[in-house]
This record gives sequence, C-alpha cells and structure tokens, in this order.
Amino acid sequence: MKLPVSPKERIERAMGPPRGGVGVGVGGGSGIGVAMVFLIVSASSLLIRLPLVARARLPNPTSSSYTSRSRSRALLLLPASSPLRAYCPASRRPSPATCSAAYASSSMATDDNPLLADFDFPPFDRVEPTHVRPAVRTLLARLEGELADLEKGVQPTWGKLVEPLERIVDSLEVVWGTVDHLKAVKDSSDLRAAVEDVQPDKVKFQLRLGQSKPIYQAFNAIRNSSDWETLSEARKRIVEAQIKEAVLSGVALEDEQREKFNQIEQELEKLTQKFSENVLDATKKFEKLITDKNEIDGLPATALGLAAQTAASKGHENASAENGPWIITLDAPSYIAVMQHARNRALREEVYRAYLTRASGGDLDNTNIISQILKLRLEKAKLLGYKNYAEVSMAQKMATVDRVEELLEKLRAASWDHAVKDMEDLKAFAKESASPEANDLAHWDLSFWSERLRESKYDINEEDLRPYFALPKVMDGLFSLANRLFGVSVEPADGLAPVWNSDVKFYCVKDSSNSPVAYFYFDPYSRPSEKRGGAWMNVVFSRSRVLARNGSPVRLPVAHMVCNQTPPVGDKPSLMTFREVETVFHEFGHALQHMLTKQDEGFVSGIRGVEWDAVELPSQFMENWCYHKNTLLSIAKHYETGELLPEEIYAKLVAAKNFRAGTFSLRQIRFASVDMELHTTYDPNGSLSIYDVDRRVAERTQVLAPLPEDKFLCSFSHIFAGGYAAGYYSYKWAEVLSADAFSAFEDVGLDNEKAIEETGRRFRETVLALGGGKSPLEVFVSFRGREPSPEALLRHNGLLPVAAL
Repeated sequence: MKLPVSPKERIERAMGPPRGGVGVGVGGGSGIGVAMVFLIVSASSLLIRLPLVARARLPNPTSSSYTSRSRSRALLLLPASSPLRAYCPASRRPSPATCSAAYASSSMATDDNPLLADFDFPPFDRVEPTHVRPAVRTLLARLEGELADLEKGVQPTWGKLVEPLERIVDSLEVVWGTVDHLKAVKDSSDLRAAVEDVQPDKVKFQLRLGQSKPIYQAFNAIRNSSDWETLSEARKRIVEAQIKEAVLSGVALEDEQREKFNQIEQELEKLTQKFSENVLDATKKFEKLITDKNEIDGLPATALGLAAQTAASKGHENASAENGPWIITLDAPSYIAVMQHARNRALREEVYRAYLTRASGGDLDNTNIISQILKLRLEKAKLLGYKNYAEVSMAQKMATVDRVEELLEKLRAASWDHAVKDMEDLKAFAKESASPEANDLAHWDLSFWSERLRESKYDINEEDLRPYFALPKVMDGLFSLANRLFGVSVEPADGLAPVWNSDVKFYCVKDSSNSPVAYFYFDPYSRPSEKRGGAWMNVVFSRSRVLARNGSPVRLPVAHMVCNQTPPVGDKPSLMTFREVETVFHEFGHALQHMLTKQDEGFVSGIRGVEWDAVELPSQFMENWCYHKNTLLSIAKHYETGELLPEEIYAKLVAAKNFRAGTFSLRQIRFASVDMELHTTYDPNGSLSIYDVDRRVAERTQVLAPLPEDKFLCSFSHIFAGGYAAGYYSYKWAEVLSADAFSAFEDVGLDNEKAIEETGRRFRETVLALGGGKSPLEVFVSFRGREPSPEALLRHNGLLPVAAL
C-alpha cells in the first residue's frame, strides 16, 4: 500500500541555477498518545495477543521487579522481526545492567519524546536526534500490531479496509515526515546517524505493508464487487491506485524473488540517502576566502554583503561588505552572483568547475553510487516484469515512454535554432565589448556575458531591481493575488505552531466566510551549513475525513514552503531577485493545490494521488502571474522610499521574459533526456559510462559542448535522491498544461477583473479542488473545456515560429 513519504513525494523545483526548484514530502497524523495496542505474535501454532502500552512496552530494567527471566519471557513473545528487540541484546539471558543501559539510552523509559506526543502541529522546536530512534521503533512496533489486526479481520469494505489503512499510513507519515523534514532543513551528523539506524526498519515495514496479500486481495474484491459502480470516482481511483501500487511493491512476487526485491528496496533507500548527503557535504565543503576586493570586482552590493556575512559567521568578526574579507560558497545566492557579475574570469572558472564537479571525487564521490542505483533499479524493473525502470515509473504517470520522447523531441526541435542564435548573439556582443575571451567563450563566461547583453539590450539590471522586491511586500502581493483569483485570505499565525528556525513564518488560510481551511509554514532563507539547496513544498498533514479530530468534520491540510533565497543583510530585509520572486510564486502554487483541495478522502486529497507528471501544473501556472502588470506592480515597491516600480521598467521585464528562451529550454530538455536514456536504453552493466550517455545527449541539446570533466550527474539529486527518476520530463509535460491553463485567463482578458475572478474560481474548483480524485486529463478538460495543446507554451516562450507541431 502506498506510503507517500520522502523521497518519492517531494516536489523539487527545476534543477539549480539559472532557476530555482520544488518538492513534496508527506508527513501527517494526529500523534500516538498512550492508547492500548496489541502485537500479534506467532508461537508455534498459537496466536498470542500481547497487550502493550505505546510508551512502556517492556518491563523497566531499572525496577526492582525486573529480572533477566522476565526480560527473556518478554523477548520470546516478540516476533523476530520486531524493532523492540533492538533495545536489548537478543540473548535469552541478557545482563540486566546491559539491558538497563540500552533501555535508558532508547528514551523509552520516559514519557517526554515529542515525536510520540499528541499534538495539533509537529513539535519541530523540541525534536532532537536522540528522539528519533526510540520514536520510530516504538511506532513501528505499534503499527506491526495494527497491521496484523487489520489483516486478520480484513473485509472488502471502506470502513474495514481503507479507513484503518489510512490511519496506519498516516501514523508513520507524521513521525517519519517530521524527521525527514528536519533532516532537510536542520541537518546534523547526529540526526543523520539516527536516521541511518532506523531507516531499514522503516523500509521493512513499508515493504511488509505494500506486500500484504490480505489487503491486496481485499482491494481486488472491492474492484470486482457488484457495488463497484456505486463508489464515487475518488474512491474508485483509490482502489485502483492501491492495487497498482501493491503490484509495484512486489505483492505478486514469491520467496526468493520477493526477498531479492526487498533487498533492492533497502539498498536503494541507503544509496539515495547517501547521494543526497554527499551533495550537501560537497556543497558545504567549498569555501573561498577573498581578502583583495579587486578579485571580486563587479559583484553587486547585495552579494558583497552576503559574502561578508558568511565570513563573519566563519570567525572573521570584523568582516564588512566594503572591506571584507569575503567568503564565496557554492550555495545558490553566492554561486549565481559570481557567475553573473564577477569580472574576474579566473574566479568564475574556479567556482564553475567546483560547482560542476560537486560530489564527484574523494570520499564524497557519487559516481559509483549512481552506478549501483541504476543497476538496482533495472533489476527491480525486471523482477516486476518490465523492460526497464522508465516503464515502472510511467505505470503511475499520465505519459508513456514513447509520448515523452515525442514531446521532448518536438520541444528540442523548436528550441535548437533559437539556442544557436542565442550563442551567436553572445559571441558578437562579447566581441563588440572588446572582451579578450570573445573568440573563446567558455561555460564560465556564458552567465556573465548573458547578463551584460541583457542589460544592454533591455536596459535592465536584475540587481537594480532588488530594492523593489522586499520579501514582506512580495508575500503581501502574492496573498492578494490568491484572494482575487481564488477567494481566500492568508493571515499571519506566528506562535500558533512550533517552528524549527526563528526565520520560519506560519500562516492561516481562510475562505470567504473567514473560516480556516489550511495552514502553512514558510522557510525562506538559505542556511548552507544545515539546509539542503533548492526549493520545495512538503505536506505536513493532508485533508482527511477519517483523521478529523476535536469534533471537526475533517482534518485541515498543512504544508511547508521551503526556499533558499538571499537572507536579510544587516538592517535590510531580504531583497529578492526576480527569479527568487518566481520561485516563491512557484512553491505557493504547489501549496495551493494541497491546501485548497475539497477532497475528504485522505489518499487523494491535495497532491496525493495526482499523477507525478501533472503535479507541476499549479506551480508553473502561478509563475505566469509574475509578468501580469497589476500583480507585479502590486508587489514591486522600493523598500525604503515606497516608490512603485516604474512602468517602463515593467515593460522591459516583459520584453526580456524570453531572453535566451531557446537556451533555457534546451537545458531542461538535456536533463529530461539524460534521465530517460539512463532509465531506458542504458545498460549499467555495459561498457559505456553514465558520462558517455550525458555527452551523447548533450550533442543534441547543448550548443556549447560540455567540458570533459563535466560531472553534473553527481549532483543531479532530482533523479538520484528525489522522486523524479524517469520523471524529470514532468517539468516540460506540466509546462504544456500550465501554459495552456494560463491562456484561459488571457482569452478572457487579463484586464477584465470580473472575467479573471470567474476563471480563477473555476481553476480553484477543478485544478486546485479535485486532487487525485479525478484523472489529471479529466481535471484539465473540466477547467479548459478541451485537451491541452503545446501551442500556448511555445507562444509564451517565443518559440512558436520554429515549431512544426
């Protein structure tokens, strides 16, 4: 059965510079409390029902009544697979002193583990690495008993199958989702070690649940019953999805094949986790201390302030933007500033090469990890009866391998000539500017000269725009847009829920009757020492009728929005680049689909149950509003003077929208194409390397050939540590949907407020409300009145004249 926890359901924003990224990791639940539960254990041919209390499952070895005999009896009653056995040695006569130490260190002797508390919002401020092992193991022991009870008495009815299953799934999500989120935003060596210890137990339980034949058979019984046609469409989708997911989880495999499948799943979990950690560590590892300001000539004041602030945090107490010293890192705000603005070509080259080769050498080398991941994915696919892993991936998506390849080739053909022209324009401009590298432009020159060309061509400087995009004003404008389009209001609710960092904001979303419908956290700033890069949206709780509490008809949805934008420097607020503004709009689009759902069935509410290649529709749709005149002018006010962004600058922004669109399109197509080839035709046991595949793809997707040492695959977390394996194409697939959806607003007139409001409400009632309870194509047709067309995307990107569609 589906356990939608990270990494599969983390929605990541499109990879790295020059744009940001998004993600969905799901966690949720109402806590555990101390309710009496039962473990069902097998002793010979007898079933013994052993009542256990959630927070005191074993006799306290420090008490006077504890003996090694009582400990042995308790161990005998536990299944061999029980995580509780990990608390003491497996010997039948363990030393009471040894077991006492294990018991005390597990924290099971206390009642104050925040992960096991009964809460309305996760206690992010109180969870420590020491809480992870006991909480996860205690929870898994309880869920083993609940699953055994469910299997024993399973009936093919909603109340006796789906509802108890949703409770089991949600119980794991609330604990693991909280831990996984903290690992992404507050990483530490202790937290890593704790996760590594309990991760195999978690995966083992997921496999146990996913391969449950009684549950699988019960879902099939519902599917084949005479009552099938009386079920709602949402419930039918749940049943069919659970059947498909059980098959993909190996429910049909037996004996050696099942054992092999489970070994593969365990190993993949470890490898993807290690891949992600290596990328984070490699990114943190690079620091370049600069004391001569001439070396960073060209960097704007914002970047200098950030570099000095970084230096101060590293022990250079007197660091200042004016006098330094400065520290350059590979964190996005620092890296992008250097590549776009540093006149020092040698510095650009050094930083570019460091970024391109992250996690590709030494003890952080991901090359072998990638090879193992690809081998295991292929082996898994063949065990399930598929030719390759891409077919496994497509089994739960809108597209097929053939349709993906067709779309990517059409978009590649439409983009190629534009990208070639982009490069010619860049070379000509560099030559006109008497640049010494004009005749030999390298990769580390492209962003720098692109910015200079854009400044010259459109008389617009992105750094000069920062003062107009102060984060508080941007958020106010974004919330006003949500009110105008969807009839909801967003209000600060700081203090209502615990947070993991003082910079995190908490908000309440209310409908037109002023009733809360959802909540969300917003973690905006880069923290390279503990927070992974990119931007994403995660689910904390899903809307659910079954999991309602305190007399409410439903449990309200809660989300995370996480970015890595430029933090405040000194007494200035966070002053954003326009790309950072787009990223915030993007993440909010994901959050809106989660929060404004009207599905009460937890398995298909919000983003849950939505085919992965459609999940980017609302996020990319929201980005379009950054170029809408009334919207942009409502957020663009100078943070000091209050001056509105001049209309002539707005006009230049719009004119520059498709600057180098062909190049940026090819970049995404390269990522999507190498992802597909690695998961379709590539033989990980053959003579070709993963880098051979990437270079072959680059020949048709990159005008300037990649460097021989290009190892970007070693930091391609989307496909090797996220949910986008054989799925990166989803960005382009959903971009077709989102552009076509926005064209509905263009059709009625973007200045026609009444029509915009009506169209916005229809978007809310379809795309945002229906969740996974209806197929994405049907949802789109319900909104648009027809199937999607790529015409709007090509038109928006200025690529239509070249397209032959």
